[in-house]
Amino acid sequence: MSNSNAGAAGGGALYGLGIFGAWVFFFQQADVFWEYVLAVFQGLFWPAFMVYDVFVALAR
Repeated sequence: MSNSNAGAAGGGALYGLGIFGAWVFFFQQADVFWEYVLAVFQGLFWPAFMVYDVFVALAR
């Protein structure tokens, strides 16, 4: 039996690198404790924010 899930690992690695990059960016922007806490969530959910902004731009 062959497994056709080989391509999924590459996407997960790319998403993981994106999360780390977003964390670096958002942590550099933070000044106080609560901004660091927010940076963790922003790093995890940055694709949702990005897709939303793209749809808003396309709707104009």
